[in-house]
Amino acid sequence: MDIRILGAHSSDLRGSRLASLLIDDTLLIDAGGVTSALSIPEQEKIRTVLLTHHHFDHTRDLITLAANAANYWQGQLVVCGLNHTLDIVTRYLLDGVLYINFLEHPSKESPSVILEAIDPYTAKRIGDHQVLALPVRHSVPAVGYQVTSPDGAGVFYTGDTSGRLSECWEHVSPQLLIPEVAGPDDRADWLKSVGHLCPAALREELQEFRRLKGYLPRVVVVHIGNSYEREIENEIARVAEELGADISLGYEDMRVTL
Repeated sequence: MDIRILGAHSSDLRGSRLASLLIDDTLLIDAGGVTSALSIPEQEKIRTVLLTHHHFDHTRDLITLAANAANYWQGQLVVCGLNHTLDIVTRYLLDGVLYINFLEHPSKESPSVILEAIDPYTAKRIGDHQVLALPVRHSVPAVGYQVTSPDGAGVFYTGDTSGRLSECWEHVSPQLLIPEVAGPDDRADWLKSVGHLCPAALREELQEFRRLKGYLPRVVVVHIGNSYEREIENEIARVAEELGADISLGYEDMRVTL
């Protein structure tokens, strides 16, 4: 399994992109920063997009990816997510007001985007991968995804969450864990109120993972608050040392092979 972090940050700036992961070239998780990261031939390989939730920083490039599919290779994208997520995306992003409605373009019979609702706790076969969506706590309905390849390699991406992930840990056994940390420990109360983790909160979640599962996988942190990156990096390094674990910050175009 090849995992490529297209966007590892919470702000879109030169050198940083919004949340997006690409797995084995064909399966995209979240679409915050996709089209600025990939060439047209790379984009053309994408078959399915998994959305964790509807927030703009996780869905923005769905429109530009769909436009490229329509204009360059006349392909279709299957977009999966919670019913709530797909309803919001349809109402505000694919409504044909700000841009073309790709649910009906280039034609209703053969649109660029097809929506498929995904049910939490029910494994779904997507191409060569098995996908399991698990509810996570955020400011809106959201899920994280475990993706498993035919050879058993697995990654779990939390998406945005404020924690209490033990409800997920019971269902996953990944070799790679990709959680979010949006700010430093001195912003913990505010981060929790808006549905995000700080390094200290992540440490508690990882301690619970180890207690339940008996091991800790490699951890790569994303959704990094740009203005707090140095603080987050230092605090994550301390968490890694305390837990004796492989925990590091992700970055744009980082590749991990499982």
